[in-house]
Amino acid sequence: MTSIAEKLAAVPAGALLPSTVENIAAVYDSPATADWARASIDELIAGAAWTELNDRFYKSLAFGTGGIRGRTLGRVVTQVEKGAPQPLGRPEHAATGSNMLNFANIRRAAQGLGQYLKLTYPQDISVVVAHDTRHFSPDLARVVATAVAELGIQPYLFDGERSTPQLSYTVRWLKAKAGVVITASHNPPHDNGFKAYWADGGQLVEPFASGVIAEVNKIAEQPLPPPTGAVPETIILGADADAAYADAVSTLVLEPEAIAKAKADLKLVFTPIHGTGIRIVPTLFDKFGFNYSVVEAQRAADGRFPTVQSPNPENAEALKLAIEQADAENASAVIATDPDADRMGVAVRDRSGKMVLLTGNMIGSIIAYYRTERFFAKGVITDANKSRATLIKTFVTTDLQARIAEHFGIKIINTLTGFKYIGEKLRDYEVATGLENYDAQPYETRRAAQLERGTFFVFGGEESYGYSGADYVRDKDANAASLMFAEVLAWAHVNGKTLTEYLDEIYAKFGFYTEKLGTLTFEGAAGAAQIKTLLASYRSTPPATFIGEKVVNVEDFGLQDFVDVDGKAIPKETMLIFHLQSGSRMAVRGSGTEPKIKFYFFATAPGTGDLAATKVTVRAALDQWWDEVQADVKVRVAPPVAGA
Repeated sequence: MTSIAEKLAAVPAGALLPSTVENIAAVYDSPATADWARASIDELIAGAAWTELNDRFYKSLAFGTGGIRGRTLGRVVTQVEKGAPQPLGRPEHAATGSNMLNFANIRRAAQGLGQYLKLTYPQDISVVVAHDTRHFSPDLARVVATAVAELGIQPYLFDGERSTPQLSYTVRWLKAKAGVVITASHNPPHDNGFKAYWADGGQLVEPFASGVIAEVNKIAEQPLPPPTGAVPETIILGADADAAYADAVSTLVLEPEAIAKAKADLKLVFTPIHGTGIRIVPTLFDKFGFNYSVVEAQRAADGRFPTVQSPNPENAEALKLAIEQADAENASAVIATDPDADRMGVAVRDRSGKMVLLTGNMIGSIIAYYRTERFFAKGVITDANKSRATLIKTFVTTDLQARIAEHFGIKIINTLTGFKYIGEKLRDYEVATGLENYDAQPYETRRAAQLERGTFFVFGGEESYGYSGADYVRDKDANAASLMFAEVLAWAHVNGKTLTEYLDEIYAKFGFYTEKLGTLTFEGAAGAAQIKTLLASYRSTPPATFIGEKVVNVEDFGLQDFVDVDGKAIPKETMLIFHLQSGSRMAVRGSGTEPKIKFYFFATAPGTGDLAATKVTVRAALDQWWDEVQADVKVRVAPPVAGA
């Protein structure tokens, strides 16, 4: 029999990276590798699939600060991986490869998390495990539950798919020490991931993140021995956990009377885009009496996401079926959630009858303004305590929310991209209240303590369609966002306004703020190197001008020191922000979850006068800026980018 070393020696020189050769040999020769996985590698070598092998094996899939994410399906799916027919056309096996999101890498991540928990807590350790609707998600969730149980840790596992925010809530509800959700959020169907949460319900932050990463890396070098001793039986979660979470989300409603008045002639269309939002959003809409319908073609859980090009509610295409249904039913709005229900996108009908897509910045600003204004109107936030209330956003989220906070005299907190940083702030604010058994206290009691001696979280969000309205979860929550947005729709409706008119009133008060997101995709081993090169280029040779304007300042979050308004240091990250003379700015950073580099453009203009003309002019300038940046990228990076 030919050994793997001999097979690799016969590969044409230069076809495989040295690291690829090393990792293929390590996986192939490992006693933990299944026969089918070895056969899959043989098939790829026999087919001279060198690019595929490099992408699968050029590195080991790294556990980052929040977990891991990658492809469960290769670009080339081998016949061995296809295997026996499976439901929904899924391959029988997740793709083999050191850089693939497969059972081996998930098990290693779960064991590393479990080992760190055992080092941190002496006893009574439990972990909550949830999963979305993606290919292999239920199987991978069971791998996690089994792996932690073998370490003597009590696993809780949901009886079916559940959302990421519900996982965050349930960790706190059960007083678990950690949580894991198997999801790749809104990524394409070929991806999946492992997202880790700490005892506060927030994503891993320091020092926990580094501690878990160290344990995962140890296991990569020296696998754990077989389990010994008692193995806890997995506890299954179901309706009781759903009810507790739905009750918590329900506390977000500020004006139930407006909902009651609007429900007779305010119609909504909801789509979960084949994801987990169907579990909770209809329950919430029913509880408050909203008139709504569901897009039946997108109701069922389906990891292929067959009715959309991408299950991302940021994209107009993903809302196409819902908008068609809204037109047929003369509905006022469409609300869509992504597969793990942490992101929400919407379209609303304007005065002319046209359905208009709103950006994440628009949605967040509408909810931020509404909730802040209503809390003042109801006397919850007052001139006496407003300095203890805050909005939270990321640096790459619209400055309109900062302007809203300034107008009302409350704080604005800027964080790095990623809701884990917002969750970290909420943990600080919880500690500041001094309340014992915090989650057991009524919502009003917690809020009063925050406004008296801590900081009251009014609303938070990021431009990428993620929002939160309270601290019972420590991550973005599309289920809650659906309810909050539906309430604003009802409020505007009973006050004789469309949502676009409500937004224009905000612009008239604070100025017209607009933004643009540009992304460039760099796939595989070569793409990772291109992203690194491009970011280094911006740091070493920053542009002197953009769209005819001088760059007057460059903020480098990887080298400079920054603190937020609470005086807390901002962690280092490879992100640069370029400021122009006019006040416009552009931020550039690598995506933490996809093989992309992202460019964020910001501009503002007076919101009075001919607002329609202003919108056209300012948006055209951002389009021109993006065109200029893409041309510049081609000069900075070769070969050309894979896509835009």
